[in-house]
Amino acid sequence: MIGNLVVLVAAYLLGSLPTALIVSRAVAGVDIREIGDGNMGARNVTRTLGWGPGIVVASADFSKGALAVTLAQATRMPVEWQLAAGLCAVLGHDFPIFAGFRGGQGMAAILGMLFIFMPVETAYGLAGFGTAYIVTRNFDLSAGIGLGLLAYLGWYFDEEKALVGYAVILFLSIPAKKALDWPRRIRLKRKALDEANAEEAQPTQIFKNGE
Repeated sequence: MIGNLVVLVAAYLLGSLPTALIVSRAVAGVDIREIGDGNMGARNVTRTLGWGPGIVVASADFSKGALAVTLAQATRMPVEWQLAAGLCAVLGHDFPIFAGFRGGQGMAAILGMLFIFMPVETAYGLAGFGTAYIVTRNFDLSAGIGLGLLAYLGWYFDEEKALVGYAVILFLSIPAKKALDWPRRIRLKRKALDEANAEEAQPTQIFKNGE
């Protein structure tokens, strides 16, 4: 029992590694939580810093979820505890102790965790998400399509109902986390607007001083 709890703590700490923050500071010397939409995840990194850093962050976050479950499997924990280890990694990503409990939405970590349990379904889900995003350019809609495909294939291939339900619940946590994070996003947007207005007003002020 104590060994299982140690694995859960290790999974949380693994998930807490703020990869988006580390990469953004290394690449551009910025805090990713203070630019873009403020989300500490691969999507915001890609939008603000480019595809290269975004792919690095997505891969690292995916690996956190996968490694947490792999660690639980290596210690021969029951499936229920393996799921718990994956959840702890996701919680660590969303609420990282190493970054003031301000994390991302956990999508990549969730996919990494599910890939260990349902590799075929997760791969098709990722393909569905990617295809939908190329066509629609709508991240949230594409994520929903990928989720629906993953869940359907899990049912089609007769995966355990608990596992399919767990996948759906985890993905539904993403919009819930986004809703909780909305006040901070509004603050960042207002800050960006204020800075833009200040830059526009500056030449006018200089011209007036010249008069």
